Amino acid sequence: MANLPNYLYIVASIFFIYGLKMLGKAHSARKGNMISAIGMLIAVVATLIMAELDIKWILVGAIIGSAIGAAAARLVKMTSMPEMVGLFNGFGGLASLLVGWAEYHRIATGGPSSLFTLVAIGATVLIGGITFSGSMIAYAKLAEKISGKPVLFKGQQLVNGALLLAAVAACVVLCLNPTSMYAAFIGMVVVSMVLGVLVTIPIGGADMPVVIALLNSYSGLAACAAGFVIMNNVLIVAGSLVGASGIILTSIMCRAMNRSLANVMFAGVGATAAGGKTFTGEAKTVSATDAYLMLEAASSVVFVPGYGMAVAQAQHVVKELGDLLEENGCEVSYCVHPVAGRMPGHMNVLLAEADVPYEQLVEPGDVNPTITNVDVAVVIGANDVVNPSAREEGTALYGMPIIDVDNARVCIVLKRSLKAGFAGVENPLFFAPNTRMLLGDAKASITSVVGEFKG
Repeated sequence: MANLPNYLYIVASIFFIYGLKMLGKAHSARKGNMISAIGMLIAVVATLIMAELDIKWILVGAIIGSAIGAAAARLVKMTSMPEMVGLFNGFGGLASLLVGWAEYHRIATGGPSSLFTLVAIGATVLIGGITFSGSMIAYAKLAEKISGKPVLFKGQQLVNGALLLAAVAACVVLCLNPTSMYAAFIGMVVVSMVLGVLVTIPIGGADMPVVIALLNSYSGLAACAAGFVIMNNVLIVAGSLVGASGIILTSIMCRAMNRSLANVMFAGVGATAAGGKTFTGEAKTVSATDAYLMLEAASSVVFVPGYGMAVAQAQHVVKELGDLLEENGCEVSYCVHPVAGRMPGHMNVLLAEADVPYEQLVEPGDVNPTITNVDVAVVIGANDVVNPSAREEGTALYGMPIIDVDNARVCIVLKRSLKAGFAGVENPLFFAPNTRMLLGDAKASITSVVGEFKG
């Protein structure tokens, strides 16, 4: 019985790793999520067995937290999923910070300590504080509680570096004299919170999905550090998995955006002014009937989903239109940009929900070389990821690889208006000679096109 918690920790770790592996495929992702959740339940039970605590208040907290979590998951709209992920990342960082704080309070009031524990506390507080405040800013930007534009000031990088050095200095002071330096600890907490705000505010526009991935990694690293603080093996394993997978995802996203991981970590992403030209002229609009005639005659169609599809909840009717096109002898694919939407995998989740076959999902690198042979590219609520301004130096999108829908034979863009995307850069695609704008709600517009096919 004395070794039972450690055996359960091993089982929980296996569940985590197997569940994470299953998340790599659309058809097994839900099951992988459930397996990981069961692993966490096993880990919690094992911890309670080992601690031999009075669990009355722990159960009260667990019930309240579970109710809030279940309600949030049920009620959140798919369009609000990115900000909820940001919010949960922040709470994970805050939880780790509080673990470090509780352990430091025990030491400061005369409890035994070691240099290793004090260093781990410093890392937990620093990373946890940055994660919490940074995630709150990311949430506010994504939820449009504050402006999503980058906030810049002179000497920003120097200020960030000075704050980081101040936090490290406070940690050194704590290690030298842990019992009488509570002010230094509180200072480290405050500095970490301020640093989290300052490294997030200069990031905006199309780069926000990269930030969400990075903050997710930070929350895992904070949890891992908290595991070393309280010497909990399963917390170390879980935090390491989240931290490592988050860094890998961030690196993938950076490559997709043609950004540097170092720039992301030191708040250099999205710092370019929006810039770009102001385009005038008359966009060519079409009706649902006109769009049907173009699609009915096409032999190859590429759908390009974006945030507008999530807003309109149009994924199911898009799948229905894709099925009708295939029945008509058309080759159909869905080109998903890695940063489409407001978080990594946003469009993949929506298309999987509509049962779009995983084999039909393609990446820009697979489509762009042959895009000139595509009869019709259908852009559904996407903007920044198809904006040709990304090829122009001086814009916030410059250098980001896009889906070259402007080189397709015909491009049909479904949007509510001709407004700029989340990055604030005007889109010349709307005025291109081969582009036709189908303005209005994406779901209603595609439903009308589907009706034409069925009619």
